[in-house]
Amino acid sequence: MALRTEPPFRADHVGSLLRPKALLDARARHEPGSPELKAAEDEAIRDVVRLQEEIGLRSATDGEFRRTSWHMDFIYQLGGVTKTDEQIRVRMINAEGEGAFTSAGLAITEKVRLREPIFADAFRFLASCTTTAVPKLTIPSPSMVHYRGGTAAIDRSVYPDIEEFWADLSAAYADEVRALGELGCRYLQLDDTSLAYLNDPAQRAEHAADDADHLHERYIRQINAAIADKPEGMRITTHMCRGNYRSSWAAEGGYDFVAEALFGELAVDGFFCEFDDERSGGFAPLRFVPPGKQVVLGLVTTKNGRLEEADTLKRRIDEAAKYVPLDQLCLSPQCGFSSTVEGNTLTVDEEIAKLRLIVQVAEDVWG
Repeated sequence: MALRTEPPFRADHVGSLLRPKALLDARARHEPGSPELKAAEDEAIRDVVRLQEEIGLRSATDGEFRRTSWHMDFIYQLGGVTKTDEQIRVRMINAEGEGAFTSAGLAITEKVRLREPIFADAFRFLASCTTTAVPKLTIPSPSMVHYRGGTAAIDRSVYPDIEEFWADLSAAYADEVRALGELGCRYLQLDDTSLAYLNDPAQRAEHAADDADHLHERYIRQINAAIADKPEGMRITTHMCRGNYRSSWAAEGGYDFVAEALFGELAVDGFFCEFDDERSGGFAPLRFVPPGKQVVLGLVTTKNGRLEEADTLKRRIDEAAKYVPLDQLCLSPQCGFSSTVEGNTLTVDEEIAKLRLIVQVAEDVWG
């Protein structure tokens, strides 16, 4: 069975990578946007792209090295979105107990629009660094603009008809997708924790005011509207995990609640799914994946540095293949290694070992 020639690839990864110490030191010394910090980011990105290509990955990201957060850095650049003094607090859990991810809040205070392409310069630089790998850009999905604050964050004097908000949100994303296509982006990933979170009854209870039992259906419609006119040759995937902050998570449960609508209706080319432990549920929901769609199995954890056994990964791939054909499967970590600047609790060497293992197993299974 041959390796894939277009994204997602048999051996792939979600996007974020651990920031090197030199970059963290530069962030501590220099102001955001300063020439000194940009130079440090450029150097770190060149190095990490070379690393991904040397490992044998067919796609390469910039590790999200220019970001503080995987999603908020993008969302705050959308027209109509205002950063507020109110804090967003997300309860996070790990083996040691509970903690929280906090960030500034957001409000929709004007009509949502794309003022200018977001992360355009970041993508141009990434593309200039790649030689053998396809440059991959990750952005938060439209769902995340709503999920973080809900309908309560929308100024109803701006949007007396909430359907206009949804239409503007998808239109802004459609403009972003179009602009990225014009820059040459052919591998775009929409990161969407909400579609995994909503499998957790506790998360649905928190969002009861927004009809949480059907919220995933709304999000699927809006993503589909955003990518309906994607540029020719662009491959779009979505990544769905249950939270990733300093090796902690926010939600639990398999993909069962959203699976039929998610896999059957979401018009992306591939699904990055978290399956690294019991918290993520089993593979049975994959029975709803239609022909022609790829599932990237997130079997390798980024939450700790323990290296998985190759034979264990192969057995789990065989288990997943009972529900979706082996040719539609790929392999990756279950999430990024550093969804925020702080990163997860493992070393760069441990991160590299996991990525090498993914490439090795993919070659053994599909090569």
